[in-house]
Amino acid sequence: MNVLKPILVAFVLSLTTIGIAQSKKQIPEVEALLKKMTIDEKIGQLNLLTPGGGVATGSVVSENVEAKIKAGNVGGLFGVASPSKMKIAQDIAVKQTRLQIPLLFGSDIIHGYKTTFPIPLGLSSSWDMDLIKSTAQIAAKEATADGINWNFSPMVDIARDPRWGRIAEGAGEDAYLGSAIARAMVTGYQGDNLTDANTMLACVKHFALYGAIEGGRDYNSVDMSRVKMFNQYLPPYKAAIDAGAASVMTSFNDVDGVPATGNKWLLTDLLRDRWGFEGFVVSDYTSLNEMIAHGLGDLQAVSALALKAGLDMDMVGEGFLSTLKKSLSEGKVTEADITNACRRVLEAKHKLGLFDNPYRYIDNSRPAKDILTKENRDVARQAATHSFVLLKNENNVLPLKKATKIALVGPLADSRNNMLGTWAPTGDVKNAITILEGFKNVAPDATITYAKGSNILNDAEMAKKINVFGPRVEISKESSEALLNEALAAAKKSDVVVAVVGEATEMSGEAASRTDITIPDTQKKLIKALVETGKPVVLVLMSGRPLAIPEEFNLPVSILQVWHPGVEAGNAVADVVFGNYNPSGKLTATWPRSVGQIPVYHSMKNTGRPAPASEEFQKFKSNYLDEKNSPLFPFGYGLSYTSFEYADLKINKDKISQGEAVEVSVTLKNTGNFDGEEVVQLYLHDVVRSITPPNRELKGFKKVFLKKNESKEVTITLQPEDLKFYNSDLEFVAEPGTFEVFVGGDSNASLKKEFILE
Repeated sequence: MNVLKPILVAFVLSLTTIGIAQSKKQIPEVEALLKKMTIDEKIGQLNLLTPGGGVATGSVVSENVEAKIKAGNVGGLFGVASPSKMKIAQDIAVKQTRLQIPLLFGSDIIHGYKTTFPIPLGLSSSWDMDLIKSTAQIAAKEATADGINWNFSPMVDIARDPRWGRIAEGAGEDAYLGSAIARAMVTGYQGDNLTDANTMLACVKHFALYGAIEGGRDYNSVDMSRVKMFNQYLPPYKAAIDAGAASVMTSFNDVDGVPATGNKWLLTDLLRDRWGFEGFVVSDYTSLNEMIAHGLGDLQAVSALALKAGLDMDMVGEGFLSTLKKSLSEGKVTEADITNACRRVLEAKHKLGLFDNPYRYIDNSRPAKDILTKENRDVARQAATHSFVLLKNENNVLPLKKATKIALVGPLADSRNNMLGTWAPTGDVKNAITILEGFKNVAPDATITYAKGSNILNDAEMAKKINVFGPRVEISKESSEALLNEALAAAKKSDVVVAVVGEATEMSGEAASRTDITIPDTQKKLIKALVETGKPVVLVLMSGRPLAIPEEFNLPVSILQVWHPGVEAGNAVADVVFGNYNPSGKLTATWPRSVGQIPVYHSMKNTGRPAPASEEFQKFKSNYLDEKNSPLFPFGYGLSYTSFEYADLKINKDKISQGEAVEVSVTLKNTGNFDGEEVVQLYLHDVVRSITPPNRELKGFKKVFLKKNESKEVTITLQPEDLKFYNSDLEFVAEPGTFEVFVGGDSNASLKKEFILE
């Protein structure tokens, strides 16, 4: 036995080595380069800087960038103002440094480059994966035409707290839908071949759990069980990784008490060892340095911690650059730690073909033919119309006739600065179409009287906070009374009133948390006064988050939620208001009745004392004294100008074995007077299992077009993985038992069938 032991050990080690080699094949060119590099040059590749002059997304701008590039101390830049400046920087890197290693050029292209699409929360409401992928492809083509080869997107954080401003940047509250959108975005950005000059590196963010911060207050802490993480928050990140995302950005928050940027369990044990991620990890803006404020030590300590945890690139903070060599000399990090991080950065550059041609993304002939083209704007218009959600259609007043007298009022009706939405740093508001312009374009025979009606808000101090990136909230010199009277005069001589109200773009987004998610008071006053004229009122509601609008909903008004629609905003809104397109959007985040309900979402669990279905208050049940449990608008909700009827729900098998798929079919009929699209949604309830199940979870959907009076059988296949969940041991399992299937037009779907997993 003693003789065999060394042989067995050697055999096991050889298998381990083979496994590593097979899981990741080394790139000879990169390995040869690593052998030539000094430790300083390796550390330099881990340094990501922003030179200023572009768009800064934090409070720090890098200094002496040119000198640092010459010294080999920079691996990439972001926020560079123009392709010409990128070329200057690349010239320095490949002509004035010893090893001529090219730079990466990154940017935040969250919902389009110059052709700005609806904010991601709006785009997700289309439930159209092909359309979403197309927007990412266009963003990649435009951005690469301007020299960018690395995009800090998609943002896939599950968010269930509309107080958090960055809910605008993601796909809402659901892990299944969020995963589908993550896959679509990554494949749209990266394509099939990253050496194609129309593609760029995707960077999935913010890893992890950033959307679950306490109180909806940006940059705050997260405290969550691993079971909840794995089942409800981590799936979209994994979907992006499985789709081939080349890079990952850490989040600002802590996970299990350790900031994500220095969290070994998150960045190595989970991301690399469990999920098999082979790309590189970058910090968010100075998040490495911010670990000092988290209480984990000085800059040298947190830099060493982050590197050992699995961070490869330090955004802006220069902690790696200034401390890693000292930590190496003191034995706090190893040269292998530094080399492995450097290898991953170099491999990304190799994937992009930058070693073959450092200037492949800097082509002066491309911008004119690839950026903001008519074809791109057409897709932006389509994306916007498909993202709008009809929340209420009072007396079927919509769509409007094109030859009618319209009072177009509201502080957002002709506000070019508020069309693009938050996190559109590369867009240009000058290219945006306002709602007033769109109405004139689409309905030239209409008589349109415009009046501002009110300011977005009247609080000058609040306006100052919102206007960090430019004048989003402009307080008129006219009095509120004068603005209101002008709007009422317009209303009285019109057949219908369209009021464009809601949030300015930067009332949502990063560092834009709100404790009050209602419409500002001055706009509330305008809406009530317009209703009192007796004219039909249509609210075109703009926001970057779900709002609490029970007062407005209870008024005799129609409500069309249009988010912040992007560069084609006005044309798209007019298309829907005048019936060129029948709205088909469905909410991807629940809308609460009041802020006190938060968090409220569709996949909540039962308690041991569930409230009655009638929602009548009962003592010692899980309910509120002063509010219903149900939201104002559930997940998946959205009306149409037509109506749809669901019938004849069928499941192809009553019993299935482990590993079998299930086909669920339903007959959908368009029973109204318009052609239209409906998102057929399938929800699943695992009746009994080893950990408490959600009441229902989204597990399938299809967007279906039907002509009026047309019927169609719609089939959705439940795959074996759709029946699985992570148990208390974090094993991904499907447990035998009864499953309830619900199918309908939102998460309150009432058609129900059952099957048994044996």
